[in-house]
Amino acid sequence: MKKLIFMLSLLIGVSSLSFSIDKTKEKLLAKQFKTKLKSLAKDGWEISGTSRTLEVALYEHYEKLKMPDYTELSGEVSNCISINVCRQTALNNAILYYAQQASSFLKARVAGDQQINSTAVGSEFDKVYTAYERLVAAEIKGEIEESFSIVRKNGDVKEYKTFFLVNEKKAGEKRLRALENAFKETSVAQEYAKKISEFVKEGFETEAK
Repeated sequence: MKKLIFMLSLLIGVSSLSFSIDKTKEKLLAKQFKTKLKSLAKDGWEISGTSRTLEVALYEHYEKLKMPDYTELSGEVSNCISINVCRQTALNNAILYYAQQASSFLKARVAGDQQINSTAVGSEFDKVYTAYERLVAAEIKGEIEESFSIVRKNGDVKEYKTFFLVNEKKAGEKRLRALENAFKETSVAQEYAKKISEFVKEGFETEAK
């Protein structure tokens, strides 16, 4: 009986902690929403490509960020003339940034593992990083959801910025597939490939929590 009471108390405690964390995140996002809206309006940004107001678009964006696994990604461009060109360039820049960050994460994980003898692998690691970044950029495009875009005129040209939402659970699967394909394109020994895949996967799982 005491064991049952203890387990129930533990479950209630965990649930309360989870609720507390969720409420804290919600308050922080609400505060961030107000600050961001004020900042964008002050700096002369206007909503683009939608009949929604900037306030509504930003509110809906932060509401989606409350959902599990979702993170924000943005892409921006300056000195463009056509809105269509601005929009496409912003997307391309966001994808490139995401791929570069993924590659940097991979390098950091490899460099931090003392059991991998990078000297023995030689320049093949550089080939893996290059292939991985390119393949992540190709894989991740379908997992990037456009949330809203803003524009600011600067004479005859425009500054343009798009905010995206990324489901990191699905994106993590795509990054792992990109890593596997990067290994296939290079001649890194299987023993290294297997180990890197294992600890990178662990890192993805930690990142998604």
